[in-house]
Amino acid sequence: MNKDNSAPIGIFDSGIGGLTVAHKVKELMPDESMVYFGDIAHLPYGDKSAAAIQAYSIKVTDVLLQQGCKLILIACNSASSAAFDLVREYVGSKAKVFNVIDPVVEYVAKNYSNQKVGLIGTKQTVNSNVYESKLKQLNPIIELKSLATPLLVPMIEEGFFENRISHDIIEAYLHNEELEAIEALILGCTHYPLIKQEISNFYNGGVDVLDSATIVARKLQQFLKEHDLLSESKIRKDRFLVSDITASFEASAKIFFHEEVHLEKFPIWD
Repeated sequence: MNKDNSAPIGIFDSGIGGLTVAHKVKELMPDESMVYFGDIAHLPYGDKSAAAIQAYSIKVTDVLLQQGCKLILIACNSASSAAFDLVREYVGSKAKVFNVIDPVVEYVAKNYSNQKVGLIGTKQTVNSNVYESKLKQLNPIIELKSLATPLLVPMIEEGFFENRISHDIIEAYLHNEELEAIEALILGCTHYPLIKQEISNFYNGGVDVLDSATIVARKLQQFLKEHDLLSESKIRKDRFLVSDITASFEASAKIFFHEEVHLEKFPIWD
């Protein structure tokens, strides 16, 4: 494994969603360098087959290993559910591998015992039952209710949030009977923190809306500390690689990082 503590953290997602995690990581650990890969050419992952997601994940992982990353964070619930074990096996001892599901499951198991918890996510994430199976292992008395919300990712990728369109779509999903009487809601997609406020407004404080980005960043910091991998000073610039360049990604990256972000086009073959 790359033992250089100043080596970058590799973070990937199908699009802008993983930027919510990347932003929290940078906020919490400013001395860490980062290589972000947005596989925009193949978004969204959530409606792809598990085999396709696995293939894309391995290709992106290759790119991040070539950049010398000490850790690879799969900042996508769909890829975390479909490809985490495969990526970890593929990487072997070259780097650590981290996903966005396990930290959230641990948090819910610890804080919502004997309660009814909702989950919204992509079709891939919900149909995989990965949250349900992992929660049962840690705390079987939590009742999990899951709802696939496939319109949310393309809506967010196109910049539709905090407006009438997003309000109507979000409200239509959250009124679903599957989510009735929940006490907490897991945002099971890294895109969803972008609409967290709209979701919170819908529940008017009556439901805890769990932002995976914050939970994952805190757990990652703990993980790096435990493995003696925290960087003491930042000596590398952050890099943003994309398999295709879109105006919405450029705009979103600028909003998250409060500065112009230089995108490097880095196609991965189909």
